[in-house]
Amino acid sequence: MNKTVLAILAFFVLGGAVVYWNIAQQPQQVGHSMVPPDTSDLESGAPIVEVSLPAELSDQAQMGKRAYEAKCAECHGKNAAGQNGVAPPLVHKIYEPNHHSDMAFVMAAKNGVRAHHWNFGNMPPVEGLTDGDVKLIARYVRELQRENGIN
Repeated sequence: MNKTVLAILAFFVLGGAVVYWNIAQQPQQVGHSMVPPDTSDLESGAPIVEVSLPAELSDQAQMGKRAYEAKCAECHGKNAAGQNGVAPPLVHKIYEPNHHSDMAFVMAAKNGVRAHHWNFGNMPPVEGLTDGDVKLIARYVRELQRENGIN
């Protein structure tokens, strides 16, 4: 072999070793990086998060709030703050729009949801809501989220 071929071969071997070294040094994440808060100090049924309310809700969010209060608040709490031991808060970064789209809310209400972020058990389907109702509820939740720095 001539020196040029050996130099090229050495370049690729060293480059591969550097790439491997960099990958091996990075911590491997399992699952998502959004961790639910520790609720062990809260009483059963207590709100899980504090929710700041917007000064004003859009007309759609006001309709969504009424539907939320009728169908969701019993479990997810007043103003979507969650209830310890019952259901999670929807005003939480886990439910930010880029992680749980509005369609995720529609599908959850329609089909229920297997527990995957929180330890509250599975959510059953919600009877008596149309897709339109849930989209209005999502609008209400999104406006609460934005007021609380979740975009």
